[in-house]
Amino acid sequence: MADEGMDFMRSMSIATSGLRAQAGRMRVISENIANSDSTAQTAGGDPYRRKVPTFSSTLDRSLDARVVSLGRIRPDNSSFRIKHEPGNPAADASGNVKYPNVNPVIEMTDMRDAQRSYEANLNIISATRRMIQRTLDILKA
Repeated sequence: MADEGMDFMRSMSIATSGLRAQAGRMRVISENIANSDSTAQTAGGDPYRRKVPTFSSTLDRSLDARVVSLGRIRPDNSSFRIKHEPGNPAADASGNVKYPNVNPVIEMTDMRDAQRSYEANLNIISATRRMIQRTLDILKA
């Protein structure tokens, strides 16, 4: 049972690290969506810049297993959207306003992917818990 117990712990730890990483990814995506129409505080200034989450894999030596974590959150250096709105307080001298480089369709697609990954990790945890319970039931019998 000792090896099986360690395998269960590895499974739970790996899946838990996936939950944390995907929750962090959803937080970044939510921030992008929330700021998708914001403009700069000053005339001609740059608006919110889309953020892109990355992931990193590390070795958890206590479990001898690789786990995932949210890595560096980097800026998306693609171009801002430009709209000609001379009356907008954020407009530059030419009347153009910069809007964030956030595409809500891409963000929603990324959110759906993060949600599926989160649910997959939850399913692993649930299945592992059921296996542990079945093992304990067998040992009690």
